Amino acid sequence: MNSKIMVSVSCITYNHEKYIAAALDSFIMQKTSFNYEILIHDDASTDKTAEIIREYEQRYPNLIKPIYQKENLYSKDVDVDDLNTERATGKYIALCEGDDYWIDPLKLQKQVDYMETHSDCTLCVHAAYIVNVNGRKIKPVRPNAGNKIFTVEEIIEGGGGLFATNTMMYPRHLDANKPDFYKKAPVTDYPLAIYLALKGKVYYIDEFMAAYRKGVSGSWTNTEQSSLEKIIKHINNTEIMLEYLNQHTNYQYDEAINNKNNINQFKIMIAQERFEALKEDKFKAIFKKLEKKEKTKILIKQYFPRSVRVYKRLRKKYKMK
Repeated sequence: MNSKIMVSVSCITYNHEKYIAAALDSFIMQKTSFNYEILIHDDASTDKTAEIIREYEQRYPNLIKPIYQKENLYSKDVDVDDLNTERATGKYIALCEGDDYWIDPLKLQKQVDYMETHSDCTLCVHAAYIVNVNGRKIKPVRPNAGNKIFTVEEIIEGGGGLFATNTMMYPRHLDANKPDFYKKAPVTDYPLAIYLALKGKVYYIDEFMAAYRKGVSGSWTNTEQSSLEKIIKHINNTEIMLEYLNQHTNYQYDEAINNKNNINQFKIMIAQERFEALKEDKFKAIFKKLEKKEKTKILIKQYFPRSVRVYKRLRKKYKMK
């Protein structure tokens, strides 16, 4: 086996003591014909996350390369993702946060095999499962039935939920000198996918090789998507990012960006129970493209609002017990 590092696994973690071992085990179980490194950035966890990482570091000193921060940098608006990948030495970077994990021991090998034979591929992703805090499957993240090359337009309109973050692998040399629209983004995975798509081809492998955990206390989803006010703020910041993207690309993707903004505005109006959105032509087209399950949810909210409110109260009541 060549001693050169082929993949740098970048793992950002904070207060993930319940989950970090599962993430680390999923990295260690990878079966590859090449060397890889595990770069862990603990952002000053206040639980036992760092202690667990140290145990793994002692067992795998040549594989696990941690940083233990004494102060939480994320709270100071430091881009800890970039901070961690700056020290990478691999040809490719693979992402996975400390509360997520991989489920296929050949994940890295399969992605590298494709990228090594397709030099124009600047991002390789795959299917994943969204799971709850206990690892039970909730729903799939499967953007296509079958392998596929995604266009820039599809990635813009697909948004941050199109690909699970812990499925992403890309060439390390593209990690430097990211454009302004990336730096203006409220989150990094969505603009990163767009940026990489602008640099080459995005290839999707239709295999479930990762689990993306939802509902973790303190996670971005739980904190930044916890209220309608925060969701609206996030969407407004995303629109600002997309405007910078529009300028960066000389409005080459203006139609896709407008479509994405309409999708986001549609989501806000439905969340606010402003069902007049369903009467506007631009929103009718969005509603028509929704899956049957999502359409049904919206129509129930529209025509049976009292039943929905009762259901929410009961759900909240029994969840608290």
